[in-house]
Amino acid sequence: MDIPRGKGAARRRMMIRAALGTLALVVVVGITIGVKQLRPAVPSVEKATVVPDTVKRGPILRQVRGVGTLIPEQVLFIPAQTDGRIVRINMRPGQIVEPNTIILELSNPELILDAVTAEYDLKVAEAALIDLRVTLQSQGFDKQSAAAKVRGDFTEARLKAERDAQLFKEGLVSSLDAKISASKAKELGTQNGLEEQRLQIIDESVKAQMESQRVKIAQLRALHQLKQEQVEQLRIRAGARGVLLQLGADALVAGQAAGKLEVGQRVAAGTVLAKIAQPEKLKAELKVTETEAKDIAVGQPASIDTRNGIIAGRVTRIDPAAVNGSVLVDVALLGALPQGARPDLSVDGVIELERLTDVIYMGRPTSGQPNTTISLFKIDADGNGAARVRVRLGRASVSVVEVLDGLRPGDQVILSDITGMDSQNRIRLN
Repeated sequence: MDIPRGKGAARRRMMIRAALGTLALVVVVGITIGVKQLRPAVPSVEKATVVPDTVKRGPILRQVRGVGTLIPEQVLFIPAQTDGRIVRINMRPGQIVEPNTIILELSNPELILDAVTAEYDLKVAEAALIDLRVTLQSQGFDKQSAAAKVRGDFTEARLKAERDAQLFKEGLVSSLDAKISASKAKELGTQNGLEEQRLQIIDESVKAQMESQRVKIAQLRALHQLKQEQVEQLRIRAGARGVLLQLGADALVAGQAAGKLEVGQRVAAGTVLAKIAQPEKLKAELKVTETEAKDIAVGQPASIDTRNGIIAGRVTRIDPAAVNGSVLVDVALLGALPQGARPDLSVDGVIELERLTDVIYMGRPTSGQPNTTISLFKIDADGNGAARVRVRLGRASVSVVEVLDGLRPGDQVILSDITGMDSQNRIRLN
């Protein structure tokens, strides 16, 4: 007998379809859950592109580095003593000069005329002194002659009065004649005393007039000497042995900005015309960041690299103010200068701060500042990966820094910055 199959086959097909749909749903849900539980892929970095270092324990030498230039210990500024116009330039920057070397020459006709006038006035005053001496001597002779005549008359009158007095005693002359002779002798005696006093006063007057003229001559001689010196100062001399650094340095030339001096320019008194330095007496002026300069002290040893040799030095001065984040530090040079050392030469300097005997330290990271906390990648033991860790830094030197917390001796870290990994906590090293 035939059995109808249509309804059973359809039912089976529906059951199979339901089972397959349920299975597909389970698979989709499982895949979704699995995908959600997967971690993102760890980024990879080439080992050759990173700078690793090993954390160590031991002594370190704390140093700070600075860049700067060699400058003269003393710079001699040569100003113009008077107004003038440049007529000749004999020396140029870079040349060696001696104390009497004439660097340049100025011209000032008015000053030269004043010097000639002062010389003429001096000669006139000296001639007047000679004339005054002759005149006073002549007057003195006249006064002495008059005094001598009065003295003679007094002597004669006195002798006559003595004679008449003797004759009166003998009754040979009258009493009146004796009295007249005595009175005349007394009068001439008074006159003689006055003439003697007048001679003394005349001597003192001669001395006073001569001294007054001598003082006038001294004043005119000083003025003449001053004018001569001013004329001589139109020749600008070096004043010391050294190297001519600049002409017209840091000054105003006839109201305009200082630059290269030229023949014909007019300069005012006080204008700096030249700078001279002694090339064998130089010091280093270093610029140190203000965060590192706080530990620098006067007397600390230093070394200066001139790129042609290293010179030992010692800190002599620390500028009290910071400019653009840097502090100027002067270092005196203790050793002989290498060949080629000259003012304005660029140099590198290292200042020794202190020696630490037993600290944990590592190489200085590119972004690690002293006494800060930073994050670094610590390399795994197998060397194939690295994880970010927090590290607290302490005191720092030029190339190493003290580790206070976060790392132990023997740990390996990456010191260089890894581009694009700021948000990653792990990396893979290929």
